[in-house]
Amino acid sequence: MIEINRRLPAEWEEQDGVLMAWPHKGTEWSNLHEARRVTIDIAREITRFETLLLAAPDIDEPRQFMADAGLPLDRVRLFEVETNDTWARDFGPVTVFEGERPLMLDFGFNGWGLRFPSNLDNQITRKLAARGVFGKTPLKTMGLILEGGSIDSDGQGTILTTSACLLSPNRNPHLSRSGIEQVLRQALAAGRVLWINNGHLAGDDTDAHIDTLARFCPDDTIVFTACDDPADEHFAPLQAMAEELRSFRTADGRPYRLMALPWPDAVRDEKGGRLPATYANFLIVNGAVLVPTYGTAKDRSAIEVIGRAFPDRPATGIHSLPLLTGNGSLHCITMQIPRGVL
Repeated sequence: MIEINRRLPAEWEEQDGVLMAWPHKGTEWSNLHEARRVTIDIAREITRFETLLLAAPDIDEPRQFMADAGLPLDRVRLFEVETNDTWARDFGPVTVFEGERPLMLDFGFNGWGLRFPSNLDNQITRKLAARGVFGKTPLKTMGLILEGGSIDSDGQGTILTTSACLLSPNRNPHLSRSGIEQVLRQALAAGRVLWINNGHLAGDDTDAHIDTLARFCPDDTIVFTACDDPADEHFAPLQAMAEELRSFRTADGRPYRLMALPWPDAVRDEKGGRLPATYANFLIVNGAVLVPTYGTAKDRSAIEVIGRAFPDRPATGIHSLPLLTGNGSLHCITMQIPRGVL
C-alpha cells in the first residue's frame, strides 16, 4: 500500500544544504586538479544560498583549498570520512516527508551495478547520521539498490525513471518491474512511475540515469535531452525517448509541457571514446539553477532553456567539462538536503 502521509519532494523545494564529496588522490580522477577546481566553483555557488556539507578523508585539504578560493567557511561543514569517489547523488540520502517531518532513506549503493568499488561510499550516509550531521532526522536503511540519479520526482507522487537502470540485472535481480514499482510505492509514496524505455548517452556507465536524460520542472514541465543530428548515434534512441515523453500525461490527464535541451557538441577522451555530455544534469538550489557548461556555443542556449523552465531563479553556468572524464557531470556530484533535515 502507498504511504498516504509520505511524499518525495521535488528538487526545487526549499533546501537546508547540499552534500558533496571531495576529489582526493584515492579517487579515480585522472585530472584531479581540474576536478577540484570545478568542485570549488560549485561550492562557491551553493554557499551563496545554503550550507555545503562536504565529506573527505582529510578535511584539512579541502578547507585550505576553500579558504584560498575565498569561500565563506562559515557556510561549509566538513566531515572526515573515507570515500571511494565523489558521486554524492548516488550514495547520498534520499529524503521523504511524513507529514511535515523529514525521514532520510539510505538505499544500497553497489557502484552502478558492480562496475566500481563502492564499499566506502555505501557507508557514508550512515556514518554521517551516526555523527549527528543530520540532526534529529531519522535514517532508515533500505533493502534496495537505488541511486539518487536514477529517479526524479515532481513532488506530487509521480516518479520519472528508466527501465535500463532500475531493471539492471546487477542491481536488484530478485525484483521484476512490478516488484520495483511496489517498493517505490511503499518507500517513496510513488502513486505513479513513468518509465522511459529509450535513450542513452555513450560513455555513460550508470545504465541511463534519468538525470542525464529528462528532468521534472515546475508547472508540469519536463526538460529533456534532444539530438537533432541524424548522423549521430544518439539520434534514433533520443527521438524514441521524445515520443515516449509526448505520450506521458500528468496525474490529471494533461500532456506535459516539454522543453528540448540543445544537443552538446561531442566530447571525447584521450582514446577517442565519447563522454556523456548532457545539459540535463543541472542542480537546483534555493536561489539559482546551476547548469553544466562545456565551453561551446550550445552552452548559452542550454542556460536559456533551463532559465525559462525556472523563471523564479537565475540559471547560472558552471564549467563542468572536467567532470566528464569521470563519466558524470554537475548533478551527479551533489545531493540536495531538503529544508528541515539539518
